[in-house]
Amino acid sequence: MLIARHHVMGKRRGDGMERSAYLLLTRLEVEGPMSIGQLAEAFRLDTSTVNRQVAALLRAGDAERIADPEGGLARKLRITEDGVGRLASEREMHCEGLERVLASWDESERRELFDVLTRFNRSVEGVEGREWPRHDLTAERGGGAARG
Repeated sequence: MLIARHHVMGKRRGDGMERSAYLLLTRLEVEGPMSIGQLAEAFRLDTSTVNRQVAALLRAGDAERIADPEGGLARKLRITEDGVGRLASEREMHCEGLERVLASWDESERRELFDVLTRFNRSVEGVEGREWPRHDLTAERGGGAARG
């Protein structure tokens, strides 16, 4: 939890993106267009909660509603170019903060942290009957499978 919210990671009160926006945009970036129902299922949240969070993304211009590319009746949400840019900036801020925190760590300590976090993420998702990572994010993000 400290990694996600600690001030040294580049976040100060009022700065940066809300955690829910970051998570939703990351999912839309990785998975492609999704309905509110699909997002609610993915995050195991009420559709009313996701609806409020999505409304904020729409107001900010970070996501847009589109017709289902597969022809379904439900409208889908897609991350916009602005959303991609803001998400990339936010991710960069997190990476820079993490780099500051790990500056005194040697490569073997960094590798150990990466391995333990990877195992932790797999265990958490495994308990919920899901596979992690959901996609090969290592190739997409240059080695950052533990990100997002």
